Amino acid sequence: MKTIIGVGLGLIGGSMLLSLKRFYQQAEFLGEDNNEDHLQQANDLNIVSRKAKDQDFKTADLVIVSIPVDTAPKLIEKLLDQVGTQTLVIDTGSTKAKLCEHLAKHPKRDQFMATHPIAGTEFSGPQAAFPSLFDHKTMIICEIEKTNLKLQQRAIQCFENMQMNLRYMNPVAHNKHMAYVSHLSHISSFMLGKTVIDKEENERNIFDLAGSGFESTVRLAKSNPATWTPIFKQNKTFVLEALSEYIHNLKNFEKVLEHDNFEQLYKDMNNTNIVKDILKGIKL
Repeated sequence: MKTIIGVGLGLIGGSMLLSLKRFYQQAEFLGEDNNEDHLQQANDLNIVSRKAKDQDFKTADLVIVSIPVDTAPKLIEKLLDQVGTQTLVIDTGSTKAKLCEHLAKHPKRDQFMATHPIAGTEFSGPQAAFPSLFDHKTMIICEIEKTNLKLQQRAIQCFENMQMNLRYMNPVAHNKHMAYVSHLSHISSFMLGKTVIDKEENERNIFDLAGSGFESTVRLAKSNPATWTPIFKQNKTFVLEALSEYIHNLKNFEKVLEHDNFEQLYKDMNNTNIVKDILKGIKL
């Protein structure tokens, strides 16, 4: 590949470019971001060499879109109108159903691939990007059959170079699974942080008394609300479903505790310990 463009140069977009730089050392890496500071930081950090121009999109081999999910559909539609016939456009967003529906009838739909790398940290911006973020992580691809075969092969080669594990899903199944294993985790983290902050009038106590358990559980509460609010909005139906089941389990926990049913409490927690076996060998 000769030209790779990142649209959105934060943690995910920046890390994707840095990762690909390891394998396409002769390629030119260009960038675009609505935040001029991010664009300058990405340039200073050698993530990109310069800002992408309109003409660059017509000749690019790969365009990676890593922007909030609410703005992605229209921007990708615009990009598909703009790119050349040999350009592949991929996105990295955490929701897929509305995006795929929006682009379904686009004349260049076969030049788009809906992807979601299951990787990230609680940090944001180009300064948070690093090249090994995606190593051995899962890459979900939705509706791969709708992407041109030659462009499919180009994308898969990139992901295999990055040592990613490929999974294929339809967009609705993707959104449902993400509601449980990703979106609910972020909600839990945000709301635990809110609960403690609301309760602790003396903020110093949080820092003095908080242990590693609290710190690890609220880690995701440091994530960017500008990223996560659109995700919750787009995936509202499945997020509400996951929340309902989660609240049901919390209520049951409250009930058995109120009734001093510690035997049941132990059983519930012990049964949940199976998560250790499920996650065994998975690099998080």
